[in-house]
Amino acid sequence: MNDLKGKFIVLDGPDGCGKSTQAKLLSKWVQDQNVSAVTFRDPGTTPIGEKIRNILLDNANTQMSTAAEMLLYMAARAQLWTQCIEPALNEGKCVILDRWISSTCAYQGFAGGFGVDKIITIAQESLPRIWPDMTIILDIDLKSAAPRLKSDLDRMEKKGLVYHKKVRDGFLSLADARSGFAVVDASEDIKTVHSKVIEIITKKLLTD
Repeated sequence: MNDLKGKFIVLDGPDGCGKSTQAKLLSKWVQDQNVSAVTFRDPGTTPIGEKIRNILLDNANTQMSTAAEMLLYMAARAQLWTQCIEPALNEGKCVILDRWISSTCAYQGFAGGFGVDKIITIAQESLPRIWPDMTIILDIDLKSAAPRLKSDLDRMEKKGLVYHKKVRDGFLSLADARSGFAVVDASEDIKTVHSKVIEIITKKLLTD
């Protein structure tokens, strides 16, 4: 289990897939293996990141362009890396993230039409490292995800069914095209999803 030290793991997927819940469960599991773990959310966590998050999700900002969205997400991410992720990795902690560059690829790159390759290029110029050791996409269809969302939807959640279907397609396309990705059916119960997440991490990070 010492192989979990200094590992960078991302849980990502469409809105309502259960990322935050699974990140907490995964963090507890890692710590139960006697490995120090920290969990961060992207965008957010840092004071700067939380302010950017508020701007991004504020329903008043209806005129925000896809390019502006992408740059704000990347700015929050750059701060998160410098202030939190890199120090934790250097200390040998297992870092677990709720969203990362995969989200920007799926939302702004694929659904928003900005272009996944362009986003990856900008990320490479903005961050010392863009791909984690493992990215697990928690896949869920829109019908199953809808009851899990809060009634007061934020600006991103309000983008509509067509947009969010493209987001899901973007995540699956990214997972299919890149190594270091795995997909889990997130429509199942919390315990089952958690077990599958652990199974993937054990197989991909602890036995390879």
